[in-house]
Amino acid sequence: MTATRTAVLDETVPARAPWSAIVRAGDQLDVIDLHGNQAVDCLLYSAADRTDRYSAQATIAAQRNIFLTTGSVLRTEGGTPLMTVVADEVGNHDTIAGACSQESNTLRYGHHTRHQHACVENFLTAALEWGLGKRDLVSNINWFMNVPVEPDGTLGIVDGLSAPGKKLTLRAEIDTLVLVSNCPQINNPCNGFDPTPVRMVVTR
Repeated sequence: MTATRTAVLDETVPARAPWSAIVRAGDQLDVIDLHGNQAVDCLLYSAADRTDRYSAQATIAAQRNIFLTTGSVLRTEGGTPLMTVVADEVGNHDTIAGACSQESNTLRYGHHTRHQHACVENFLTAALEWGLGKRDLVSNINWFMNVPVEPDGTLGIVDGLSAPGKKLTLRAEIDTLVLVSNCPQINNPCNGFDPTPVRMVVTR
């Protein structure tokens, strides 16, 4: 018999916007791709000690796979589990391609893109609310982003595998601060060149 869960937070994050919240231990966070093909960049920190934060390297090494999906345990550099992916309707999420910034946009797409809003700016906006700054931005997760690795090691950033209404569910193993950039990228297909809103639901 499945226990009934109660929503304690239910918010829609507009296209291109930041979002943050502390998800308490045992609570579950649903990330819902409302329109499909939207990348959701994410940083995780122990709420009790924000110097203890998500590490892509530790997570990949522990699970011996570069992709995130059901069963992936999202760990800090010291190996502490922050959150676990307990359900996933997409099946493949990225944690190696990083987050877009004004600098990377300029390098990849030309100087004329420098004015464009980027994930790093969203992360900084969210981080400031919790007393964090640029030096606290570390490796991130790209939920719903499809980054295949070619046989020669080349990373591809291609159309997403998600679809309208698809979601994943994360269970907090400890109280976890979650920062999100609902990615504003319009220069590559990670968002289908058209950023859209996502929904964040926390249940207890």
